[in-house]
Amino acid sequence: MEVKGATFLYTLAGLMITFAGFSALLFGVRQAAGARLSRLDRYIARTVMTYIFVLTAAALMPSLFALYDIPEKWIWRASGVLFALPMLYLQVTYPRRRRKVVGDGPPPLILAVFVVFGSAVTLAMLGYILAGLPYSAAAYLTALTMDFFTVVFGFVTALDIIMQQPMEVSERPAPEWSQEGLESLTDTPHSPRTN
Repeated sequence: MEVKGATFLYTLAGLMITFAGFSALLFGVRQAAGARLSRLDRYIARTVMTYIFVLTAAALMPSLFALYDIPEKWIWRASGVLFALPMLYLQVTYPRRRRKVVGDGPPPLILAVFVVFGSAVTLAMLGYILAGLPYSAAAYLTALTMDFFTVVFGFVTALDIIMQQPMEVSERPAPEWSQEGLESLTDTPHSPRTN
């Protein structure tokens, strides 16, 4: 039995995992360029990965429940609860967790979109689905999509803030030069070399 919107859910799950890989790659490139990852960099990377894996699990859950021939109204209710509870926890506690790790809270724009709007969307979806209103699948997919784009918005905004900060270059030990290597560096084309 295939649930409503299964193709959309699979596409969204693939998009989410691609985004997670892309965001991790950006931090890897930044570090490879010699930048030392700050606490904020590490916190944002971990937060994005956590949110994306919760969202991906939520995208795959309805199809998993459908394999057990669960009636569709219960698929959306169970998926809604199992998606909303961890997501709401992550959304509501984000400012406190960030303050604990980084030392300051999120910027107002991140707070408004990532925390307040994202929480409102998740909570509205949960209430809608538990009330048994029609179009539960559409409400679930809408909330999942909107929560994904709040994560994307939060990441892009945080990335902009990170890129404006001065880059701390990690110190690398100087290479050990051999005596012969040092001599070749001091030779000029006009000086004869004796062997």
